[in-house]
Amino acid sequence: MFHPRRTLRAVLPPLAAGLALTALPAQTAHAASTLTNAGFESGGAGTATPAGWSEYGDTAASYTESGGHDGSYRLTHYSASAYKVETYQHLSGLTDGDHTLTAWVRSSGGQNAAYLALRNCGGAEQRTDLPVSSTGWIRIVTPIKVINHQCTISIYSDAHAGNWINVDDLTLTSGTTGTSVHGADISSLAKSEAEGGVYRTASGAAGDALAVLRSSGMNYARLKVWVNPADGFNDKAHVLAMARRVKARGMKLLVDFHYSDTWADPGAQSKPAAWSGHDYSGLKTDVYRHTYDVLSALKAQGTTADMVQVGNEINGGMLWSEGSTDDWDQLAGLLDSGYDAVKAVDPSTVVALHLAKGGDRAGTEWWFDNAVAHGVRFDAIGLSYYGYWHGPLADFQTTLDDAAARYRKPVFVAETAYPFRLDSDDQLTDQIDTTGELVPGYPATPAGQTKWMNDVASIVEAVPGGRGLGVFYWEATWTAVPGNGWDPADATSGNGWENQALFGYDDRALPSMSWFRHR
Repeated sequence: MFHPRRTLRAVLPPLAAGLALTALPAQTAHAASTLTNAGFESGGAGTATPAGWSEYGDTAASYTESGGHDGSYRLTHYSASAYKVETYQHLSGLTDGDHTLTAWVRSSGGQNAAYLALRNCGGAEQRTDLPVSSTGWIRIVTPIKVINHQCTISIYSDAHAGNWINVDDLTLTSGTTGTSVHGADISSLAKSEAEGGVYRTASGAAGDALAVLRSSGMNYARLKVWVNPADGFNDKAHVLAMARRVKARGMKLLVDFHYSDTWADPGAQSKPAAWSGHDYSGLKTDVYRHTYDVLSALKAQGTTADMVQVGNEINGGMLWSEGSTDDWDQLAGLLDSGYDAVKAVDPSTVVALHLAKGGDRAGTEWWFDNAVAHGVRFDAIGLSYYGYWHGPLADFQTTLDDAAARYRKPVFVAETAYPFRLDSDDQLTDQIDTTGELVPGYPATPAGQTKWMNDVASIVEAVPGGRGLGVFYWEATWTAVPGNGWDPADATSGNGWENQALFGYDDRALPSMSWFRHR
């Protein structure tokens, strides 16, 4: 990832951080083991208490109205004044074991709290916050283990005046959900440390950034590799050294091959200088040898890559012009050369192909349809999804779900991030530095950054068939350290990303690291 600045839409009023559910009375169990009126169709619009459901709190703020997700009606929480309300249904006679609640939701954002919960099920309560989406419906899931044959399904709002949510088409089915990848790209870390960068715990104690991230729940590190970069960092030797630290902390490793000496992304896929005079046949050999060289060295030191990206954000192909999407036969040959090298080192390493099209279903289909038609082999699909560049969360969900189903492959977010403030910590203006660029409902605060990450992870968790692997945060450690700017050929270049790191301007771990603990 390294994109030019872009101008985007205006933001809604800032999201207020919200936490605890107020104490509610015990519910009376319905004699039902399946959800009643789960689509809120009984009674039509304006039903104060939907059939089969109960309410508590400011009950006038909970009602049905026209405009359902699938049917004609939906549940809405709304009031012109501040309110707290729960709409709930208690089930008994359930079969013990894993169950998952699925629901379609929309939300204005801005609430202190707005979530779906499963409680009184015999274990710890499970919640899923409603992502902010004013138009498109988003599907969320909440898993629970029932151990007492009963469970309460709860829809809860603690809201300011004018805040609203819509909920519809709930189901409770057997099975569970969750994500296995709670990762971060830390490619900037080695150079940051070499230039004097310091990392601290939330309480201010200086420490190893990897230790701080690991203790917060991070379980997967992503490292880019350049062939012969101008500053000597992000090369094979530095990847090997960082991989030892990653594996020593008990984390998995994704190696991201750019096949360049510098940034490879949708706007640039420049060949390494050492390969510049090579024809297509020579480039296939170069890809194989470089991939095999790095991965075999990792394996030899006991730090085998768990996943590999053959190319980075290869919307338009790689190794231009020979590997452009203008020539799919050649691009397919280069991608397969990388795949073969990965599997020659270790057949169990997952090979991912990575596009920066997280909100572009049609574009993702066009690319992977071509790849499949040309026989390209891959194990997983990675998408960059930056909400301020790639469109609404609902489009992200549609793209991710479609990719998983259409190609029958696991999917993951290879890159995402969000700012925790808008001012810069060095001389370079940050890539996202105005409220007009933000995603509506997600302010540039630690709370907004946290909510963004949890909501993205919730959408990945909801991918049908358990095909959502998880999320990598992009450049969690790229704080503003003189000498560690964006241009490897210019030591004076600044950092346009420090307001999206997971360490603050005081070098302390931000509360947003809590997203690593997402299910």
